[in-house]
Amino acid sequence: MKYFTQLFTTLDQTTKTLDKIKALASYFEKANDRDKLWAIALLSHRRPKRSVNATLLALWASELSHLPEWLFVECHAVVGDLAETISLVLPEPTEVSDQTLTEWIEFIKALEPLTVDQKKEKILWAWNRLEPMQRFVFNKLITGGFRIGVSQSLMVKALAKHAEVKENVIAHRLMGNWSPEYNNFQELVLSDDTLDLSRPYPFYLAYALEGAVSDLGNIEEWQAEWKWDGIRGQVIVRDRELFVWSRGEELVTDKYPEFTVMLDLLPDGTAIDGEILPFKNDLPLPFSKLQTRIGRKTLSQKQLKEVPVAFVAYDLLEWKGEDVREWPLSERRNQLAQLCSAPSSVLRLSPTITVDSWESLAAERTRARELFSEGIMLKRKSSVYRAGRRRGDWWKWKIDPFTIDAVLIYAMSGHGRRANLYTDYTFAVWKDDQLVPFAKAYSGLTDEEIRAVDRWVKQNTIEKFGPVRSVKPALVFEIAFEGIAKSTRHKSGIALRFPRINRWRKDKPIQEANTLQDLEKVLENNS
Repeated sequence: MKYFTQLFTTLDQTTKTLDKIKALASYFEKANDRDKLWAIALLSHRRPKRSVNATLLALWASELSHLPEWLFVECHAVVGDLAETISLVLPEPTEVSDQTLTEWIEFIKALEPLTVDQKKEKILWAWNRLEPMQRFVFNKLITGGFRIGVSQSLMVKALAKHAEVKENVIAHRLMGNWSPEYNNFQELVLSDDTLDLSRPYPFYLAYALEGAVSDLGNIEEWQAEWKWDGIRGQVIVRDRELFVWSRGEELVTDKYPEFTVMLDLLPDGTAIDGEILPFKNDLPLPFSKLQTRIGRKTLSQKQLKEVPVAFVAYDLLEWKGEDVREWPLSERRNQLAQLCSAPSSVLRLSPTITVDSWESLAAERTRARELFSEGIMLKRKSSVYRAGRRRGDWWKWKIDPFTIDAVLIYAMSGHGRRANLYTDYTFAVWKDDQLVPFAKAYSGLTDEEIRAVDRWVKQNTIEKFGPVRSVKPALVFEIAFEGIAKSTRHKSGIALRFPRINRWRKDKPIQEANTLQDLEKVLENNS
């Protein structure tokens, strides 16, 4: 636990990429193999399940620190993070622990079946053996809120350096179904054997286009296709078994029964990258239609009929059992086109956009919303299929988002480095003479603007609701969003997709903010 806490502290205190890679590589050199694997799992968002209620943890910490409950609540509101609050208020430990990261995680998992009193006894025992920073990491693990400021790509770089294996190989080995509970470091990281038949490939992700599209050079060197608005995924057929993976590394085969026909359409040893889209009568449907299926454990025949899905294929990653990601895109595309040549309502080839100039492509881009597309993808025809987000060969040229001017009415403190700042905001639009909340957003402002809004919130708070502050309606912000749908869960009757702050409208009084009717018109025109 000592080494992992040191790693966590270093990663949290630096923003320099090379320092983070150095810290990770140093950890992999010092830690035992089981701890290495758990560190990789935690950095890959494979966390142990929460085994103790957060309310109970707060209560026990309040008792142990001899703080009245109201004072602990106020401390939590100021700090903004329960794990950190607990680690700050607890008395110094009287014993020292030399347990490893793996042992502490096994300790946390063993709490699940215990009674409340037994859990309390175990937690107090642990708190008394961990120094403050180790307690903080322990609390983060036990509350299920463990996050660390490092991307998986940086972890892969450090691990590749430590294991002396190529980065793309490491990235591939860390995909799919694996866990420190039943895998070991040797077989997962160092072995060439593919133990997991379902293992997908790391996704290649594009950056937003920078500058003018004409700066990319000769249009003949580029493949243009629509950027579809669905769920990115991979369809894999191996040993006559079908596996469907989402970009979030979730195995979702059972959620899309329509895809069982892939066993007839694809030969063994095939892996294709593409988009899961709602598709009906040969036309894509809005993403909001797909949302009606997401998260459901069982699907009725009515749902399958009303929102059928298709897999729109972008790329070929494996062919006849061979990894073909190093083939040029033009070759992978030709083979993919042959694979998708048979008429099918389920497997569809993503069509390319054929134009002879950037001006013509820009004109095509204006049609994106008619097709429920987010814009255009640009891929260099000679490009290989890389892992992660990379610059140079793949770009996304998205259409401009929807925007609406809204009034700030609530603010809540953030997390981590922003725990002492009000950074999470709730916005409202007008309905007659009332402000109706419709969206929450926490990104889009500069650090300087965040500090300015934070000062304003503290000076203009009307009411307090735990960590939430109701503020005087006075500030107007332009909210950008990618999609809009009806919602029975929201007071406004509307839900936005990817809302974020586009700019602070210091030039606008609140009376000039948009109305709920304006939002309803956007919904009507885009559904």
